[in-house]
Amino acid sequence: MPEQRHNRPPQSLQTPRLLLRQWRPEDRAPFAELNADPDVMAYFPYCLTRSQSNTLAARCEEMIAGDGWGFWAVEHRGSGAFLGFVGLHRIDDGLPFAPCVEVGWRLAARYWGQGYATEAAQAALSFAFNELQLAEVVSFTTVNNRRSRAVMERLGMSATPDTFEHPALPPDSPLRQHCLYRMTAQQWAVSGQCPGH
Repeated sequence: MPEQRHNRPPQSLQTPRLLLRQWRPEDRAPFAELNADPDVMAYFPYCLTRSQSNTLAARCEEMIAGDGWGFWAVEHRGSGAFLGFVGLHRIDDGLPFAPCVEVGWRLAARYWGQGYATEAAQAALSFAFNELQLAEVVSFTTVNNRRSRAVMERLGMSATPDTFEHPALPPDSPLRQHCLYRMTAQQWAVSGQCPGH
């Protein structure tokens, strides 16, 4: 696991089409729009209000300011459009496989199906293994979220055989049962993934 936060300079990553960067004030409005979209939030307990969305964006910004990395804002390099977030998140407790670092994403629906999540997540994984020298990165979602599971599979992550119940969700929630995917540094090295630029 990475050491404690030391207010490192925020890192940014580039891919052929995308910039993963620190958050800006102008990201708040499009981020609130995607967090209020029932399609985007279909596998979350509820859509977010503008205030809740702003709080989440501020938390992402603070984590990047502290660690130098986190859930980056994703910008399309050609148009400058804000797509959502992709990146890494430290989980210290609360889940059966913690402590760990997860790779995750949330993009506006109009940017789905174009390979952006996979492209950005590959850059995040490259940073995790090549720069942070992590031994493993995980990803997880509710078992019925086939779209996110497909991204995990395209990244070369391995599904674990057992599911788990997410403790933050009520016992009767249809979203409570989650699947877990893992990637080790060795798997990343063997996979031949291109490092982020």
